[in-house]
Amino acid sequence: MTSGPCPLCTAVTIVEAVLNESTRTSSVPGQRTPSDPLVGADTDPRSRQDGLGWVTRAIFGDPRVRVTVGDDPDATVRYAVIPSLEHARFLLPLASRKVTAASLLAYNALRPPKVRAGRAAVGLLARVGALGLTRAPILSVHVPERELLLSAFLADRLGRPELHAAIGIRPPDPHHKPTLQLFDAHGRPRGYAKIGWNDGTRAMVRAEAATLAELPTGGGFPPAPRLMLHTQWHGREIAVIEPMPRRVRRISRPDSPRVAAMLAVARWGASATTAQPATALLAGWRARAAGADPRIHTVIDKLDGGLTLEFGNWHGDWVPWNMARHRGGLLVWDWENRAPGVPVGFDLAHQAFQTALSTRGRPAAECATAVDEALRRHGPALGLGDPVRQRFVADAYLVELWLRTYELSGGGAGWNPKLHPALLDVLEERLP
Repeated sequence: MTSGPCPLCTAVTIVEAVLNESTRTSSVPGQRTPSDPLVGADTDPRSRQDGLGWVTRAIFGDPRVRVTVGDDPDATVRYAVIPSLEHARFLLPLASRKVTAASLLAYNALRPPKVRAGRAAVGLLARVGALGLTRAPILSVHVPERELLLSAFLADRLGRPELHAAIGIRPPDPHHKPTLQLFDAHGRPRGYAKIGWNDGTRAMVRAEAATLAELPTGGGFPPAPRLMLHTQWHGREIAVIEPMPRRVRRISRPDSPRVAAMLAVARWGASATTAQPATALLAGWRARAAGADPRIHTVIDKLDGGLTLEFGNWHGDWVPWNMARHRGGLLVWDWENRAPGVPVGFDLAHQAFQTALSTRGRPAAECATAVDEALRRHGPALGLGDPVRQRFVADAYLVELWLRTYELSGGGAGWNPKLHPALLDVLEERLP
């Protein structure tokens, strides 16, 4: 479930946060003040209930691994906490100047201009050994056995002598997955790892690995970084995806849908069909909604199952922060929500809804209006030339989105408060 920019962009505001936070904290590598709630040489950040806590529990969860706040030169690995303990967004590996700088500078062209400039500045500090000027706290990790360190485990599986992990931090959320950008000793990107840690996120990692293993090439289908490794580690489900090309760039006009690429995804493989009634779609929804709020069944019953539409695949999370420009084309990643058998136009609806929700902070009702507007404007290019089918696809997408939210909640992931019960209220108003 998308709630913001993809895990690859979790650190897009690091530098601005560094510059702001460094003026409010006096902690420096290896030194803390009495006002710091984590004072104490043996303090373990895994006891925290914030993003830093859940990420360190997921990645350094074995009780044999010791994680402390403070700079210990004898630690197995060390990380700068950017920008601070209380507002952690990024664990920056301190293996070497090259690795630290690369963690900030890799794919910087994907960042907004202000963030890009800030990251470049701090990357330069790291390169010349002056990162201490940011006053970032340090995490020291002691690992008694190599296999207990995830980056070492992945290096062994990928046939590399060593890998260093830059770790993104997001707020605690049962939908979120820890993500690792993997670098070699020379600071070259070598992969991007997603970590499934509960039932819902493990299923998402498995789904993405399966999809990446079968994605087509050519024929207008947007290329994607390929799967390098799918494995398990101490109860975690892990997919390692190849690094993106070095010269990827932010997409221009991010609000404009890439209709040709959407159609290529929709019509990929045998699951794409000519126009057919929506009866099977509705029947599948009723089965998925078993035990759910009765209101969703009422909504489904009000949709016209006899309406004919083209069905096919959808990416499932088609948003501007999951794509980039490369060699004049489009590169698309994050395929964990791909599914067949949906009306063509779902990816267009999703881009409109999630852009309004995640980048503009609009409520669900206004996001639904954005879906209507996108389908009116671009639906004809997807074969949705009349208002009846455009409205059906919009309503159907909202039902699908609520069902996805419901299924995640049932898998222990909890409800997304932005979507429930707000989406049911919106659907009841749209289908009185």
